[in-house]
Amino acid sequence: MTSANSPHARFEALGLTLPTVPKPAGLYKPCLIVGQHAYLSGHLPMQADGTLMKGCVGRELDADAGKAAARQVGLTILATLIASFGSLDKIARVVKVFGMVNCTSDFEKHPHVINGCSELFAEIWGPDLGVGVRSAFGVGSLPLGVPVEIEAIFELA
Repeated sequence: MTSANSPHARFEALGLTLPTVPKPAGLYKPCLIVGQHAYLSGHLPMQADGTLMKGCVGRELDADAGKAAARQVGLTILATLIASFGSLDKIARVVKVFGMVNCTSDFEKHPHVINGCSELFAEIWGPDLGVGVRSAFGVGSLPLGVPVEIEAIFELA
């Protein structure tokens, strides 16, 4: 039985809509378990209708639109976790979030953008277990023209 304060119960209480689990676009595993950790490959901002959010932050998208895309990447990561483990309660904590922002060379708010994913994880696992170490930086392009790509490492419960 899931407790009311469990990560999966908090996820359900938020009433979030998850996208379908994306299929690998290359030769890699979306989720790999090694010891007590789940390593998630880079995920893109897949929307509930199966389309990707697209654009360059600082050109077509502002920082807040980039943050919304990062939150959508977080939802895509949650979809992969649930498909892999059946419940978010199998995840003890967030260990690391590695975020890349497709942005113009003068854009400087990379941490603000990646907060979209980090804040979602903090809502699910709480302010301690939902926040791990993190990198957030800008790149000149990302696959399929998406604004954000994020990979993550989780400790298993």
